[in-house]
Amino acid sequence: MDNVGMKPMDAEQLRENAHLMVDFIADYYNSIESFPVLSQVQPGYLRKLIPDSAPNHPESLHNVLDDVQGKILPGVTHWQSPNYFAYYPSNSSVAGFLGEMLSAGLNIVGFSWITSPAATELEMIVLDWLGKMLKLPEHFLSTGQGGGVIQGTASEAVLVVLLAARDKALRKVGKNALEKLVVYASDQTHASLQKACQIAGIYPENCRILKTDSSTNYSISPDLLTEAISHDLGIGLFPFFLCATVGTTSSTAVDPLLELGKISKSNEMWFHVDAAYAGSACICPEYRQYLNGVEETDSFNMNAHKWFLTNFDCSALWVKDRHALIQSLSTNPEYLKNKASEANMVMDYKDWQIPLGRRFRSLKLWMVLRLYGLENLQCYIRNHIQLAEHFEALVAQDPIFEVVTRRIFSLVCFRLLPHHNSEDDGNKLNHDLLDAVNTTGKIFISHTVLSGKYILRFAVGAPLTEERHVNAAWKVLQDEASTLLARDPL
Repeated sequence: MDNVGMKPMDAEQLRENAHLMVDFIADYYNSIESFPVLSQVQPGYLRKLIPDSAPNHPESLHNVLDDVQGKILPGVTHWQSPNYFAYYPSNSSVAGFLGEMLSAGLNIVGFSWITSPAATELEMIVLDWLGKMLKLPEHFLSTGQGGGVIQGTASEAVLVVLLAARDKALRKVGKNALEKLVVYASDQTHASLQKACQIAGIYPENCRILKTDSSTNYSISPDLLTEAISHDLGIGLFPFFLCATVGTTSSTAVDPLLELGKISKSNEMWFHVDAAYAGSACICPEYRQYLNGVEETDSFNMNAHKWFLTNFDCSALWVKDRHALIQSLSTNPEYLKNKASEANMVMDYKDWQIPLGRRFRSLKLWMVLRLYGLENLQCYIRNHIQLAEHFEALVAQDPIFEVVTRRIFSLVCFRLLPHHNSEDDGNKLNHDLLDAVNTTGKIFISHTVLSGKYILRFAVGAPLTEERHVNAAWKVLQDEASTLLARDPL
């Protein structure tokens, strides 16, 4: 390395330093089990370790990586750890990493076809591939009136379709009728819908959050939806958007798509399905049943970056009618005009999303699909579901624990049973168990609340997780539960 340090771009410097970086990352994965899964640092820890201004002169990559090892990694929660069982997974893989590396290396900004034709066309192709793997209806494919697009997250996906639905509704009932538009979802729907409504200007009082309970395994009741729609029509409001979920965040509940689709269709509502987590499982024939009714929907979303070995971020969105998106999100300033776009010969994905700029994200999904193939991806999903089934059996066999909801995919909802005279039905007890378990650093789990009960969630999905990790996690839970119960005898 010369005195001026790293050049902005130099092929040989890239080769030398990239080798160092790949070795560092490979060593990280070899030692990932040695780290506390949940970072144990205190807020503000890093400011005490990092200088308060940037260096005037270049430093070596070796020194920077030393600081990553000693200062950054202690503040990392290790999502790829085999002992990570919180929230839902965010998968990394060799293929996904290689695709991400190639995307970073090419570093194109593919907002329109002309800015890099391969970026647009590969995205169309791989989302058609994935759509066919999921057996989505043909109108979701690029050969029809719809098509697929890669968003950053499911939050972006629901926002863009909500905007398209809003504008479609306003064209029908009048541009000044925003205060009359009503959105429907269950109390298990992801909070990103609420944020999307705030951004889209939907009145908060017009967001109908339908209550769910254990009688429907926390899925939307079609009868309750019909009743809510009838009430709103009766008072002069305009129902225009329904969001259903396949695999809710709290408990992986699956809403009845076919019945909801019929209700949406009869009321001319936009019907969106969020399958951010569980959509991946539906490439397996035995789980495809949970998408029955998707043919009735206007849009469908799954996160390839959750459980599909594709590094974050890569959220696949399909729409039945791409023109609805384009009408809401298209801009055409002079500096972006070109022959291909003006002649309507190409897709310009800038008109399918919020930002103008977009990365070459289809590369990593393409590499995942090619380097693993459908059969290996199905085996990967099935293995995690079998591990979750194994954990569920362990919980069910222990009399001081209970499984709370029916397991469908690879999430187990469970809790430590309270004493019969517990004032809060064991909520504090389970909160304390969660805190005790995560403080050990050995595993990381998260929680939810269902029907007023504090519930522990055990989500299997990290790429490196094996049965031994599930068994070790169960022992941590048993040990910490025993300690808590010993402190609080009957």
